[in-house]
Amino acid sequence: MQHLHYVVDIDIKGFFDNVSHSKLLKQMWSLGIRDKNLISIMSKILKAPVEYNDGTRIKNDKGTPQGGILSLLLSNIVLNEFDWWIASQWEQMKVKTKTVMPVDRTKEGKGIDKGNQYKELRKSNLKEMFVVRYADDFKIFCRNKSDAVKIFYACRNWLLKRLHLEISEEKSQIVNLKSEYSEFLGFKMKVIPKGNRWIVRSHISDKAFYRTESKLREIIKQIKYPKGTNDEVRKIGLYNSTVVGIHQYFRIATMISFDLGLMAYRMQGMFKSHKLAKRIKKEGHIASLFINKEYGRSKQIRFIRKQPLLPIGYIKHKNPMMKKTKVNKCTEEGRKLIHNQLSFENVFMLRHIMENPVKERTMEYNDNRLSLYSAQKGKCKISQEMLTSVNLRCHHIEPRFKSQNDSYDNLILVTEQVHKLIHATDSKTIDKLM
Repeated sequence: MQHLHYVVDIDIKGFFDNVSHSKLLKQMWSLGIRDKNLISIMSKILKAPVEYNDGTRIKNDKGTPQGGILSLLLSNIVLNEFDWWIASQWEQMKVKTKTVMPVDRTKEGKGIDKGNQYKELRKSNLKEMFVVRYADDFKIFCRNKSDAVKIFYACRNWLLKRLHLEISEEKSQIVNLKSEYSEFLGFKMKVIPKGNRWIVRSHISDKAFYRTESKLREIIKQIKYPKGTNDEVRKIGLYNSTVVGIHQYFRIATMISFDLGLMAYRMQGMFKSHKLAKRIKKEGHIASLFINKEYGRSKQIRFIRKQPLLPIGYIKHKNPMMKKTKVNKCTEEGRKLIHNQLSFENVFMLRHIMENPVKERTMEYNDNRLSLYSAQKGKCKISQEMLTSVNLRCHHIEPRFKSQNDSYDNLILVTEQVHKLIHATDSKTIDKLM
């Protein structure tokens, strides 16, 4: 996808509100989803009436429920046909010369190399195009403006005739990345000259920047006026997990250090307010291995009651890396590769533990749960089974009612079943659990 500096940016008008039910059900059937009971249930879900706050109900003749757990999946089913149509115009186009056939490298996990095929296709008058899509938000990359204009009108007509979807003329546009930014999934990007070539410059989009800043400001206000010590601990955990989430998502933007540095500068006044400044210290203890690894070297880190407050401005750009095609949840081999790669860097579980501290327990206890998960590499101390948000339990080696000892050395993480076995006293219960 080099030198494709024109972007066809199409916005579908009210996509989730205008999906054709009959067309969607036919697409599911053609994809191989032919369980009639499931199709019937899906039809009832789609046609369920919409109820408003005043109790009135309106019949639902088209569209999918916005915010529903199925909406993203259904959007992929609807636009799957569009993806393949775009691919057929260039990526899947066959060439007559046998010597330039695609090279299959899926066994090495590298996918299919079509470089020679594309080189041959560029000698023709075909319009080169590649689509990048998430749900109903997609962009089509083209080599020149004339191709982009033709593709724009072709896509508009195809969506209307085949999927009965209209585009928003006001929001849809053709963008020259050499002169303008194009936004996608919270990022904005363009290309800039560097020597004899063009490179990508990407930022957080303006909307995402102000939305993120507003969210962090709201959490800081809650830390500023806590309802008690436990509430303060929960709010600091929420703030830290939010910062980690922002960093993990936006770190692939090339100008992320500049953007979040600006955000940190704009927010520093909140930390200097009288209510918060007297509680913030420069020294404290970092119990979490993850936090220590990612933020331990930062001079911007601060502490409230010895609990770290992660700096939003401490971030470096990280190049996005393509995953091997073998790594996926749909095959046994792919699942094994995922499990083999799991370690204390499982950010999703770490974030879950940070966001869900155990109520009525000490700050030390909740910090040590996080540290233990990292140290045990996400596995049960006894059975070595992978810990999840559902089966994770924290066990006191010396009973808590005797010593109230929440230190790191007195705790281990185990699965729920192992935890029941440790505390079981009845022989029948022990035999059953074993």
